[in-house]
Amino acid sequence: MDRTLQEMDSDEDTRVPRLIELNDGSRMPILGLGTWKSSHLPPSSVQGAVEAAIAAGYRHIDTAYSYGNEVDVGRALRSKMRQGIIRREDMFIVSKLCETHHAPEDIPLCLNKSLKDLQLDFLDLYLVHFPVGLKGMEALQASGKVRSIGVSNFSILQLERLLALCRVPPAVNQVELHPYLVQADMIEFCKLKNIALTAFSPFGSPARPPEELKCGTDPHKLLEDPVIAQIAERHRRSAAQVLLRYHIQQGVSVIPKSDKPHHIIQNTKIFDFKLSEEDMTTLKSLNRGWRGCRIEELKSHPYYPFESCRPQRK
Repeated sequence: MDRTLQEMDSDEDTRVPRLIELNDGSRMPILGLGTWKSSHLPPSSVQGAVEAAIAAGYRHIDTAYSYGNEVDVGRALRSKMRQGIIRREDMFIVSKLCETHHAPEDIPLCLNKSLKDLQLDFLDLYLVHFPVGLKGMEALQASGKVRSIGVSNFSILQLERLLALCRVPPAVNQVELHPYLVQADMIEFCKLKNIALTAFSPFGSPARPPEELKCGTDPHKLLEDPVIAQIAERHRRSAAQVLLRYHIQQGVSVIPKSDKPHHIIQNTKIFDFKLSEEDMTTLKSLNRGWRGCRIEELKSHPYYPFESCRPQRK
């Protein structure tokens, strides 16, 4: 483990672990870089964002087959390895099985394509991107090409079904989480079942195209919410830093996406302050059950995970 990860292990002042121990013994950095919606950028921008993140101390990079940017992420990783900035064992790399490759014979093909594009021999975590299958993932872990397996966008009901049937329990469930979508029941359930949570879209998914947004809430308003602004001003932080701190203070890993180096660096400055219990309660009170990622193309699936756009139970 490199010096950066050792420094990320714990922080005595704020009592937030920098690494989350998964149920299979692996350790995942609590802060990572998300790369969703980076495929519309020039390849040099995606590579530059990942390189900037590594330079800023990130050791957790999240990507997916369907993002179309694994080649660019791989170039960034290889570049930093050649420079001697990182070793493979210093990094925690996450990718996801595409929903079009759930046939048993297609799963290793999808994984091998991701590994080739990323220029890696193994993934630290491989997730089922959408909740329509998991069984074939277990063999990947046994092959050594995947250290940990997990899921994404799974509901509590789906996790219960999965845990009743699977041989290897998922190490992680990656879901949308933010103060407008608190999902307190999900957080409680995953703690009870020893499944780590990773929050995507911690800023309310401002990069999501307007045609994909439902429920009538502008996602940009999360970063502009006056309640969040007041908390940020009190702590002399940005709204983004408050939102990230909100997650890690609950023991939830978080993967903010940015291609701007100054934002990438700013997003690391969340370990030297603490939100009060009142702050946390206030942020959770903003819950309105608003979800930016609704996976409408899977709505006809019998195990579609999301209900109508009604507020979640706080």
